[in-house]
Order: sequence, then structure tokens, then C-alpha cells
Amino acid sequence: MTCRWTLLCLIVQLSAIAQISDHEPYAGRWSRGFWEAHWIAHSTASEVDYGVFHFAKTLNLNAVPDSLLVHVSADNRYKLYVNGAWVGEGPARGDLQNWRFETVDLAPHLRTGRNVIAAVVWNFGSERPRAQITRQTGFILQAETEAFAELNTDDHWSVLQNRAYAPELESIKSLNSYLVVGPGDVVRGADYPWGWERFDASLDWQPARQLRLGNNRGWGTDGGWMLVPREIPPMRRDSIRWQRVRRAKGIAAESVVLNRPHDLVIPAHQTVEMLLDQDELTTAYPRLLLSGGAGSRIQLTYNEALYHADGSKGNRDEIEGKEIRGYADQFFPDGGARRTYETLWWRTYRYVQLDITTGEEPLVLHDLHATSTRYPLEANATFTADADWLEPVWNAGWRTAQRCAQETYVDCPYYEQLQYVGDTRIQALISLYVSGDDRLMRRAIQDFADSRLPNGLTQSRYPCVETQLIPPYSLFWIAMLHDYWMHRPDADFVRGHLRGVASVLDWYADQLNDDGLLGNMPWWHFVDWTKEWPWDPVERVGGLPKGDADGNSTVQALQYAYALNYAAELFEAFGKSKQAAVYHQQRETLLANVRRLCWDEDRRLFRDAPNQQVFSQHAQILAILTDAVPIAQQRALLTRSFDPSLVQTTFYFKFYLFRTLDKLERGDVYLQLLQPWRAMLDRGLTTFAEKPDPTRSDCHAWSAAPNYDLLALVAGIRPAAPGFARVRIAPNFGELTMLRGSMPHPNGTIRFDLQARGNRMWGTVELPEGTPGELLWRGQRWTWAGGVFEVPN
Repeated sequence: MTCRWTLLCLIVQLSAIAQISDHEPYAGRWSRGFWEAHWIAHSTASEVDYGVFHFAKTLNLNAVPDSLLVHVSADNRYKLYVNGAWVGEGPARGDLQNWRFETVDLAPHLRTGRNVIAAVVWNFGSERPRAQITRQTGFILQAETEAFAELNTDDHWSVLQNRAYAPELESIKSLNSYLVVGPGDVVRGADYPWGWERFDASLDWQPARQLRLGNNRGWGTDGGWMLVPREIPPMRRDSIRWQRVRRAKGIAAESVVLNRPHDLVIPAHQTVEMLLDQDELTTAYPRLLLSGGAGSRIQLTYNEALYHADGSKGNRDEIEGKEIRGYADQFFPDGGARRTYETLWWRTYRYVQLDITTGEEPLVLHDLHATSTRYPLEANATFTADADWLEPVWNAGWRTAQRCAQETYVDCPYYEQLQYVGDTRIQALISLYVSGDDRLMRRAIQDFADSRLPNGLTQSRYPCVETQLIPPYSLFWIAMLHDYWMHRPDADFVRGHLRGVASVLDWYADQLNDDGLLGNMPWWHFVDWTKEWPWDPVERVGGLPKGDADGNSTVQALQYAYALNYAAELFEAFGKSKQAAVYHQQRETLLANVRRLCWDEDRRLFRDAPNQQVFSQHAQILAILTDAVPIAQQRALLTRSFDPSLVQTTFYFKFYLFRTLDKLERGDVYLQLLQPWRAMLDRGLTTFAEKPDPTRSDCHAWSAAPNYDLLALVAGIRPAAPGFARVRIAPNFGELTMLRGSMPHPNGTIRFDLQARGNRMWGTVELPEGTPGELLWRGQRWTWAGGVFEVPN
């Protein structure tokens, strides 16, 4: 090999080692010389239609190497096996210009003699999830070193099509809802190529069809898959078991053992129904181990909750008079011994109904369990207070955040699995405060930047095969970039996105009308899911203030002003004072026009649009956050915004309501505003819902906001300088008398142990050594240079 190849191998090896150790890998561009492997596919099957395929290659070893790194990817998805053992999966979702590959060390699974490297690759075709971008069915694998170049995919690999699979599409019709996560699986055991993981020679293996060489991003002219290293760690996988049988027909519930493998024999010609309860919502790959049962049919139906006949959910813990509706998987056993059936993609559920109908022979169910999957967000923060009800709120919020963090952030794991800016900004802050892991946040910021269209706007959700624009989400992308700048010392990354910030604001500047407000703008200007702003099935929009489609929306104008302020701060900080001044001036002019045209002097409130007597809490919140009213008048405006005659915020936009509490030093009332979250727990939810009942999703990312606010608002921990270089702590005890906890910081850990009675506060606060901070309490201010600070009594 050439010197260039040797150097590239060294670079990539560092990348791969970093990937395996869960650190961000090298993200630079390599020359095409890195890739000597080809993309491969089945020789005759359709390149774009639904299909499941197996690829395999043998490797004979005289000795097992200490390490054997391979780089692997596929379209749509793959699971990789060595000698029948699962070793990895992917690729992490992206787009064709950013197609991820994973780096995996095969050595721990190898043995002397014959080894089989194999993969299952599937393409869901036209039924693919909305989050799944695709080009065509393909698989690629390349060894890190020349010594194992025989593993590089080419026409010496073998492939077979698994004709046992078909998409299950009927069950989702029972929901009559927007559900875009892909199909269920129909698997017919009689057609399944059992033994493919071992490269069984009796199966219909064929030479793979060799496609193009692998390409790194920025190389080549054909616009295929532009390969880039995976930036995030592998998903966390844990074996889990259903907790309870809540209902059974055709079998005694007590005969069903769930906490361990246990042979359950279902006689021939029997119909069995079991309702299983996980006790909490989860995301997992279900797995069955079966023997016999030729002619049987097994269906697993999944949902977050059960339904009354009228479609309502009621208390999620209650099952009487309810039924399950949802997507399903179907398995048809072939009668073989100890067959394992597992879904291709993970499912979201609290409840699973298992329906079994046997044929001419009995079926033995040896085991029924699942493997949970999620991004490895771990709780490195703690929060304790002298209010017992806060602990279950914290736990449910964190569970929500974890279930909504996969290979990207997702709005909801059951219905969409799409990364939306509105949800992601809130999720990212939770990640920073509770976990300290910023990799998924950084990845999301880049994803939305990669989604930008020629008009300058980011797409509202990405990756996604369908273009959807919610222009206010482009504004909140700017806010998200500002959040990252304030919380992480990563100036080069932020600087690299300033041009994108400018492109969004340029689009908005072009939308100003003769009144100096935003005119009748294209696309969907979603604000919040209030009952007063319902979904319009004809226009196919919802969550909009009345009159928004006519232009001159107060809420839209103030969202624009909100982003202009963040942009001005960013541009000023990075030495672009001239452009910062432009944004400051645009903001001031816009706010003056809002005051002139939208302020109602009689009610002392902002109308949702000029010449309308329609008012929302949303407009008042944004007026406070943008200083559309003088600071001295903002507390009174906040109080008036709670008038029930105004459209009130729901779970999503309450995040911005809580930002006004922080701004106005009214965090003392925050706990009173958590009643809707307490009500969800009283109704049996184990995660927080998309909106108040009736709600579609029982697990929605934006509703996990308390896990940020309990640390950022109640404990009052906020960055006082970019990169969290200084820390500001301003506790808001409210009805509490004790606050104790910790949270991660780029330099270490912040800890607090504080008590308060009346005007007195005492206790300790600890910052990482060398990290300066300030503590604020009822007009007093203390500063210190890091380490432990004891509050003067």
C-alpha cells in the first residue's frame, strides 16, 4: 500500500477507536482512497421495493487478532452478526449527503478456523418510515486494514432474499391517526431461511451484485451515498420483560410466567388472548422463542394505552371495558424447534396484546421478552426537594426524554419518530442538564442545517423524506444554536452556522409588509396545540392563532423578534458587529410596529392581530421575552395573561411561559403551574403526553420540560457567560424549604444543598474548581472562583 493509504488507515483507526469508546469520531473528509469496498445488492431483486436480504462471507483464521475493525453501512438498515451473534446495527439515520457508517470491532466474536460475517439488510420501500431517507437497497463493509481486505464487500460476497417477510399494513387503520413509523412485520416461518447467520450452504445463496465503490462526502460526481462517520454512540440495549398479564382468554393468566423462560404449551385448535402490561411505556424489540405450532398464527398488537369504544383513553392504568388498537406484527410458525422471531425495527408500547390461534399441532412458547433500545442518555443529575410529588414528575419526565432520544431526537416514539425543531430545542436542554451528553444536540443542530432549502429556511423536521416547513421552527433553530453556544465551549461549531442564521432571517425580512409586520406568509406557522386552534383537515394545518393566515400575526412577529435578539448576540460575539447592529435595528422597528398596531389599551393586552379582539397567552409571553413592553410593566402583563378568556398555552408552549418566570424572577410560582403534569400522573401516564386529553401521543418530547426547569428555574442554575464559563445560581424555592441535587457541567459537576425559611437561606453550593460563579438570593449577591461556597448565615 502507498504511504497515503497508511496515513489514512491511521486516521481512520483513531476514528474507529473513538467511535467504539463512545467519543465523537474524526469527522473530516477523506479521499476516496479510503474506500476499496463496493456497495452490493441482490442480483435480481428490485432495488427500491420492499425486501429483506441476507449477506454473508466466511473468514478463516489461524489465530484470532487482537482487533479487527470494519466500517459498515446499508440502505435502509442492517443488523450485523458474527458467528450468529449480534454485534451491531445501523446506520444512524441521515440523508444521502450525510450517510453514516459504523465502525465495529469483530475480534471479540471471532474464533480460530471458520467464521461467518453476516448481515440482514432491509428496505421498506414505499412503506418506509418518514424519517428514513433512501437511495436503493445496498450494503457495504470494509476492513480497516489490508490484512483483512478479503472482507471488503464485492461480488465475492453471497446474498439471498428472505421471502418470509411482508409488511403488515392493516392494523394501523384502527387508529385513524397520523402514524408514519413504517410497517409491522408479517413473518412466515415456512419460508424463512433458518440458519442464514451460519451461512448454511443448503440455502439459495447467490453471488452479490457489485454496485459502486464507497464514496466519502465531498468526493465523486454521481451523488450516491456520501459516507461520513457516525457521530453518536451505539444505542443502549437491555433485556426487559413484561411485568403483568392483565387479561387472559383461553388460558389461565397464572400459567403465564413472564419473569423467566418457561414453557407454555398451547394445545392444538386453541385460541388464546393475553393482554400484557409493561407497567411503563418503553421502546424495544419484542422476541419470541417457539417450538412446534405449524399452522399457528401469532399476532402482537402494541399501544401506549387502551381505548374505550368512543376512542377515549381515560385512566391509563384501567383496562375494564377497553380494547387495544395499534400497529401489529404477525408470525406464522413452521413447526421447527426453538425458532426465534424478532421484529426488524423496534416497537413502542406499554400494553401488548398477544393473540394466538393454533392449528393441527400444539405450540410451545419457551420465552417472551424484549430488548429495549434508546440513545444512552444516563441520568447524571439529581434533584430532591421537600415535596414528595416532585419525584414522580422528575421520573416520568426523564423517562419521556429517554424514550424520545434514539438515533435522533424524536417528537414521539409511537406515532412519528421524527426530529422536529420545536421538540428538539427542549429535549437538547434536558440532555445537557440531566445527562451532560451534548452529542445528540450537536448532531441535531447540524441535521437541521443540512435540511436547509434554497429559500434559506430549515425544514421543520429532519431527516425526513417529505419536505415540511414550519418557518417559526427555523427561528427556534437559531435559539437552539444560541443555547448550545451558552452551554458549551465550542465556538468553531457555532461560528460555522452563522451563515445559516443569516439565511433564515433574510427570508423573514422579505416577508415584511407595508405595515411593518409579517404578511400572509407561505407554509405552516404552527404555534401550539390549543383546543381553540384545532386541526383543519381541509387546509391540513392547525395550532394557528385565528386570523394567522391573513398576515399581521402578533405571535409570528414576536417570534421573529425573539430570534433577531439571539442572532444579534451571536453575531456580536463573533466579531460581526455590523450585522449584529442590523438585527438590533430590525428588532426594534418590528417591536415598535407591534406596539403601534397590536396593543389594546382597554384590556392592556396584545391582540393576536391588528383589528381583532382575539387574545392569547402566547402573544403576551412573547411580548415579555422580547421586551415589547417596558420591563416595569412586564409582571403585570404576565398576570393578565392568565385571564381564562385568553387562549392559554398547552404543554409545548408552557416552556416559553416558564422562560418569562425566569426573566421576571417569578420562579417562585413555577411549582403551582405544574398541575397539568401532576394530572397526567393521576391519569396513569408513565410518560408525558403531547397535549391535554384527548391526546394522540402519550409520550411526547416537549412535555418533558420539567426535567430542565427543576434544575434551571427552581434550583436556578444557568450559564452566566458563553460556554458555561461562569455559572449563575438564583434559586426559586416557592413553597419548598429544601433543595438538594447536582448536575453535569463541562468542567465537572455542580452540586447544591440549600434550605430557606422566610428571608434566610443557608447551605452550600459547589462548582467545578476554577469555574467562577455567582449566587443570587433576594437582593443579595455572592461571587466565588469555584469549589465549595458556604452561604453566609
